[in-house]
Amino acid sequence: MTIETVDLVIVGAGPAGMACALDATRAGLDVLVLDENPLPGGQIYRNAGCSPLPDAALLGDDYTYGADLVTRFARAPLRYWPDTLVWQITRALEISFTRRSGAAASGQIRAKAVVIANGAYERPCPVPGWTLPGVMGVGAAQTLFKSSAMLPDGPVVLAGSGPLMYLFAWQLIQAGRPPAAILETTPSRNYWRALAELPGALRTPAYLLKGRRLLNAIRQSGIPHIRHVTRLSVEGDGRAESVQYTAKGRVSTLAASIVLLHQGVVPNVQLTRSIGCEHRWDEAQLCWHPCTDAWGETRVPNLFIAGDGGGIHGAIAAQTAGALTALTLSHRLGALSRDTRDEQAAPLRRQLERHRAVRPFLDTLYRPADVFRRPADDTIVCRCEEVSAGEIRAMARLGCTGPNQSKSFSRCGMGPCQGRLCGLTVAELLSEAHAKPMAQVGYYRIRPPIKPVSLGDLAESHIPDLNAAQPTEFAPK
Repeated sequence: MTIETVDLVIVGAGPAGMACALDATRAGLDVLVLDENPLPGGQIYRNAGCSPLPDAALLGDDYTYGADLVTRFARAPLRYWPDTLVWQITRALEISFTRRSGAAASGQIRAKAVVIANGAYERPCPVPGWTLPGVMGVGAAQTLFKSSAMLPDGPVVLAGSGPLMYLFAWQLIQAGRPPAAILETTPSRNYWRALAELPGALRTPAYLLKGRRLLNAIRQSGIPHIRHVTRLSVEGDGRAESVQYTAKGRVSTLAASIVLLHQGVVPNVQLTRSIGCEHRWDEAQLCWHPCTDAWGETRVPNLFIAGDGGGIHGAIAAQTAGALTALTLSHRLGALSRDTRDEQAAPLRRQLERHRAVRPFLDTLYRPADVFRRPADDTIVCRCEEVSAGEIRAMARLGCTGPNQSKSFSRCGMGPCQGRLCGLTVAELLSEAHAKPMAQVGYYRIRPPIKPVSLGDLAESHIPDLNAAQPTEFAPK
């Protein structure tokens, strides 16, 4: 059977994906958006069009801004398939997917161009006890709040560093459920090092003012905010019951039934790695990201990256990057002249540069401490296969030089998460053990399917009739 072809397939309906889809549709391209989530918005604007919260203002002005983008996306004449898992993209731009709702089925389509806009996920924060029930990421807790209006019960302790941790603490305060304490792991030396990047950050003072407002609100709430934490462990018999921490040389314990960990986010590179895109190690952001040109195109022809999947720069920068990618795709597919593309791109590039100017300051200030990226020997690193940091170091002494080889020693990275929760940590441990840069150590070789797919899904795979398929609609408030 012939695989049907569309002009543009966009994977992900966050700020970058929605912006790209809107502008490409406006230019006359045939656009199909595939999104794993049930509603558009990505993580930052999750459920922004139909929030379950009685007052979405609890989430802040950024969320309110996102509701407008989600509404425009919902009303656009494009095909949007939610609850759709993309589990393989070939270099010929054939996309394999599984739809979980609506006309549920697995299938394949082909695109003239593909934009991957699948964003980022939380950097692992492996500390002793992080596998206990009651311990989760700040981002995961925020997802529950945005999607289901669920808030944690009992004493809640936030631990780690980064803007998202402060934002969620503020959101908990606004919702009347303030955390019991915040344990900040930002190294004290980071503050001095970040001062050198402050002039660039002042190009977009709104980010700094927003951060200042969040910290002021936390201070005024009276929540204990303990800084310079250098050791952290979660204690409990069968589940989280307390947090033990070291700050300024003193060991203390806090009662906690819920512990929310965070130390930043990193690009989601599983799909781009499975395609075979070239990636580079970013020492400033301590993560891998795909190599792209100024329009977001990878070394695979007509395969583009837009948003935080290509480097962490925030929602507004992601939206702008999506618009830039739509411009060059509209030109390449014959809907815009080169001169028109370049004329419309100029102000977007200036806007993108301005919003990215704050990143060196934030990356330096919230650079995770070594001890929380390369944990002690008794700390579980690979949650799926229960492999400890000590076992990784022992592998290194036996001659294991990279993450792929570690699979032969321990099955590390071969569980259901396919290395998402351990890949960076394993690579950093091996980098430290062999005194080699991360660029030489490398990362796991990711193979499709990039997420677990049932044999039934594969057996039922078919070629969808795109003309018969109806776009999924929802009613934004």
